[in-house]
Amino acid sequence: MHTVAILGTRYPDFALEEAELGPDVRIVAGAGATSDEVVELASLADVILAGSGPRFDAATLGRLRCRGIVRSGVGVETIDLDAAHAAGMWVARVSDYGTEAVALHTVTLALAGIRRLLEADRRTRAGEWGFAPLRPLHLPSALLAGVIGFGRIGRRVTELLIGLGFSVIAHDPVSPVDLRGVTAAASLEELLAVSDVVTLHAPPPADGSYLLGAAELASMREDAVLVNTARGSLVDPAALADGLTRGRPGTAALDVYDREPADLSVYETVAERMILTPHMAWYTEESERDLRVKAAQEARRLLAGERPRDVVVDPEVAPA
Repeated sequence: MHTVAILGTRYPDFALEEAELGPDVRIVAGAGATSDEVVELASLADVILAGSGPRFDAATLGRLRCRGIVRSGVGVETIDLDAAHAAGMWVARVSDYGTEAVALHTVTLALAGIRRLLEADRRTRAGEWGFAPLRPLHLPSALLAGVIGFGRIGRRVTELLIGLGFSVIAHDPVSPVDLRGVTAAASLEELLAVSDVVTLHAPPPADGSYLLGAAELASMREDAVLVNTARGSLVDPAALADGLTRGRPGTAALDVYDREPADLSVYETVAERMILTPHMAWYTEESERDLRVKAAQEARRLLAGERPRDVVVDPEVAPA
């Protein structure tokens, strides 16, 4: 009988995984919050399914005997990929789920920002009336949105924004922009300087720096809306707090943070300029089911000695 360890998930049960893996697979599960806990739970596992919490550094990987790790999600920053390769382990992920959910959440945050809904709600609850303090508000057709990162989510966000009347320009730090449906491709500098709304859908820079630091934020349009549903490590938190005090950007809507659960102390003085959600953009019942089924299918492939569909590390191929 094979064993699959499911670590760091929030599922109420594992019925979906059991159905995909079959009766000959034993499931063990837990938080995997520390290296010792990962090893305690998964030392005998043939495959590990991992959420975003468990960390797999070289020392932890050296204490495991699994054939591979499947990240139940897109990001693999929690896994030492070189060490996994050296240990002869596959690393796979699920990178094609939740597109519609993340795009919907992104556009929802952007609209809440341009309509200043949280401020309107606070003022109304406080007994104020009228919209004079909320001026100026504009229609999407009068605004330019800049989309940074033009993969599957960035493209879908663009489609939704254009459907609402926005003009859209795009920048991708990794690959050329497919101009279908986009007003124009732009450099990062150009995009930040002219966009009324900026949405982030890119991976973090390979060198560990912030994509948006103090200089980039200072170059944004006054009162622009910045939306980040991609990676918390894309934006320097201290620089963002400082930028919000200066109105560049005017509003920040965040679903992801450099540390999670989020430490919001850096934003105390600018809290009223922010819309905050708890890393929920990816979630709908439909997208969660899709993620779980696809992750379990990847685990099943590994158990059968097959190549995963969404490979990050192939232990039989030398790293690039």
